[in-house]
Amino acid sequence: MAKIDLFLKEMLDLNGSDLHLIVGLPPKIRVHGNLRALDEPPVTTTDMDAILSEICPPVRWEEFCEVSDLDFAYEIEGLARFRCNYLVNHYGKAAVLRQIPSKILTFDDLSLPEILKQVCEYKSGLVFVTGPTGSGKSTTMAAMIDYINANHMKHIITIEDPIEFVHQNQKSIIVHREVGEHSDSFANALMGGMRADPDIILLGEMRELETIRLALSCASMGMLVFGTLHTNNAPKTIDRVIDAFPAEEQSQIRTILAQCLTAVVSQLLCRTADGKGRCAVLEILLRNEALPNVIREGQISSIRNIIEQGSQEGMASMDAGLRNLLAEGKINELEAYMKASDKKEFAQYLPEHTVLGAES
Repeated sequence: MAKIDLFLKEMLDLNGSDLHLIVGLPPKIRVHGNLRALDEPPVTTTDMDAILSEICPPVRWEEFCEVSDLDFAYEIEGLARFRCNYLVNHYGKAAVLRQIPSKILTFDDLSLPEILKQVCEYKSGLVFVTGPTGSGKSTTMAAMIDYINANHMKHIITIEDPIEFVHQNQKSIIVHREVGEHSDSFANALMGGMRADPDIILLGEMRELETIRLALSCASMGMLVFGTLHTNNAPKTIDRVIDAFPAEEQSQIRTILAQCLTAVVSQLLCRTADGKGRCAVLEILLRNEALPNVIREGQISSIRNIIEQGSQEGMASMDAGLRNLLAEGKINELEAYMKASDKKEFAQYLPEHTVLGAES
């Protein structure tokens, strides 16, 4: 048994989500959003090399030693899979391992709104699933792909670094490609995917300009493209896509995005009122008659109004979701305030003498 397996098993026993390894500190795990140390001695430089190299394929370890950054998947057979991020910091080599759920959760498991099933019915366009690291983006997107797989005959290509959720073919054909293993970049994998007669392409991350450009091209050509971004809401997502391009291209990109953007699903995780778990809150922007013109004209601030006025169409703002969770007693007033866009509105719910500091 690999040394790291002991840490990972203890993490799972404590319902943790992430394992952090840093030289000079004991292993730490994240449980319900909070970091806590395991009852282990601090990791030394020698320990770190041995722990990390033991589970890393030799070719990938050489790559890590050369470029100081690496993502790959690791599995403890019969227990769980993990997304491994190796990096180098001020103290030396370090790593963060995140659990990938072994079971692909369904719409019902995640209590996702029914309107997202309608998004899964789109034939073409660009769908962003966004949120900060650890917000459940990949889990939500996997549930959407699973719904399509169970109900439609489609050819789906996923491009990830590393592969997280492994889908078994049902009605659809699903081909998984891993950057670093099956292709040297997201852009090259996407260019290859475009030639493979796909109906749907899933991009694990849209970090590079060329990847975003190709994703827009695929959506414009009649494919349905799912992609993730590390943005907290719909307006910031659209701004991020446009701002990724040089100023002289942004007008053209606004036009293309206006034509192909079909939905933005932004997700945050909130600590529950009892402190024993976390629950998701979603913001949903859907394409309607007003959205293309707003994007073309660069009136991104008006998107908030489109969402507020589109509740009958299934749209929902993040703040509305927070109000619902607060009313249901699922989160407390401080958590709602810290996650809200309109702090002034949520400040009224705070108990007197509340001390506001770093986000909980």
